[in-house]
Amino acid sequence: MRVTQNPDFRRLRAAQGVSQIGSQIGFLALPLAALQVLHASVFEVSVLTAVQIVPFLLIGLPAGVWVDRMRRRPVLIGTDLFRGVLLLTVPLAYALDTLTLGQLYVVAFGQGVATVFFDVAYQSYLPDVVEADQLTEGNAQLELARSASQLIGPSAGGWLISALKAPVALGADALSFLFSAFMVSRIPADREKPVVRDGNRTTWTVLWKEVGEGLTFVRHHRLLAPLAGVGGLLNFSYGMVAAIFTTYTVRELGFSAGKLGTLMAIGSLGVVVGAVVVRRLSQRLGTGPSIVLGALLNGVGPLFTPAAPASAPEAVITCGLFLQSFGVVLFNVNQVSLRQSITPRALMGRMTATIRFVMWGTLPVGSLCAGALASNIGLHRALWVSAAVGALAFLGALFSGVRTVGTNEVPLPVPAAGTTADDSTADDTAALDEDAEQYDRADAR
Repeated sequence: MRVTQNPDFRRLRAAQGVSQIGSQIGFLALPLAALQVLHASVFEVSVLTAVQIVPFLLIGLPAGVWVDRMRRRPVLIGTDLFRGVLLLTVPLAYALDTLTLGQLYVVAFGQGVATVFFDVAYQSYLPDVVEADQLTEGNAQLELARSASQLIGPSAGGWLISALKAPVALGADALSFLFSAFMVSRIPADREKPVVRDGNRTTWTVLWKEVGEGLTFVRHHRLLAPLAGVGGLLNFSYGMVAAIFTTYTVRELGFSAGKLGTLMAIGSLGVVVGAVVVRRLSQRLGTGPSIVLGALLNGVGPLFTPAAPASAPEAVITCGLFLQSFGVVLFNVNQVSLRQSITPRALMGRMTATIRFVMWGTLPVGSLCAGALASNIGLHRALWVSAAVGALAFLGALFSGVRTVGTNEVPLPVPAAGTTADDSTADDTAALDEDAEQYDRADAR
C-alpha cells in the first residue's frame, strides 16, 4: 500500500502542510514587524532570530527523554495550540498600540520552546503512523507538503504584510497552528504505544542519565555522529544568513515585502522539484551519495546572495534559493530516513533530541555571530562569511562512512530484529553497535 493511501498519514501531512504555510508567513512577518513597525536595529533583529532557536540549546536534550516517556500525539496537539494562542497576542497588542520588541522576544522564545517538543515528537511519531518500509516515501511526501507551503507561504505572506502590516499577518500563522492541532486530533490515539521504563517517575538523576544515553548513542555511531556534525555546520551557516538576509534585501537592495516574498516563493520551487524527484534520485544514487550531494547544494546556494550584482540581483538570488531548497530536501529526506531506520524505537526520542540539539543548537549561535559581524564589517561582507561557512559542510559527509551507506557496495544497516519498544537501552545500544561493526567490515571492503 502506498503511504498516501494511509488516512492517518494524510491527516498528518495536511496538518504539517498548512502549519508550514503559516510558518513561512511568520518567517517574513516576525522580523519585518521588528524592522518596519518597531524600527529595530540589525543586531536586534538577529537577536530576535536567535531567541526563537535558543530553546534547542536549553531544553533540547531533556525534551527527548520526556517525549520518550509520553504519547507523541498529545504533545503535538498541545504544542500547536500553545503556538497558535501565543502568536495571536501579537496582532492583538498591535491593535491596542502596545506592541513592543520585548513582547516579540517573549513570543519568539515561547514559539521556540513549543517547537522543540513538537519537532522531537513529530519525527518520533512518523514511524508509528507508517510502516518501516514507507519511511522514505513518507518523509518525501511531507517534504512535498512543505514544498507547497514554501511556494505559497512567502508570496501570501508578502501580500498580507503589504496589505495588513506584519503584526496582523502573524494572525494567519496562529490560525495555521490551530488547524494543525485539529487535524492531528483526528488521528486515532491507539496508533502509538508509549515506551514505559520500569514504571518509575522521572527524577533529575534518571533524566540526565537517559540524556547521556542518547548522547552516547549518537556520538559513537558511525553514521549518526557525522550526520549531526554536517547538519550542525549547515545550520550554523543558515542561522548566520537568515539573521541578516531580510535586513540586507530590504535595507540595502530596497526589496519590498511583496518582492521579497515572491522571490522566496520562486526559489522554493527547488523544494517542490526536490520532493518530486528525491525518492527516485535516492534510489539511483544511494542514500549516502544523496546526503553528500544534498549537503553540497544546501551549502553552495547561499553564496549566490552576496554574489548577486546590486543593479539586478533578483535572478541570481532566486537561483541560489532554488539550489539551496533543492539541497535541503535531498539532504533532509535521506538523513532523517536513515536515522529513523537505524534507531530502535526506545531511543527514537533521545536520538532525535540529540541530533536536534546539535543541528538546531548552532542556529542561535550563528544568528548572534552574524548580527555582531554585520555591525562591524557591514551586511554584504557578513553575508559572504556566513555563506562560505556552510559551503564546506558537505566534506564531513564525503569523508565519512555516510558516503557509501545505502549503496550496492554497503547496504543500509538496520537495528537487530530483536530490538523492540520494551527492550532496555543497553540492549538497544549493543544491537546498534553490532550493526556498526557489520557496517565497518562492509565499508572496509
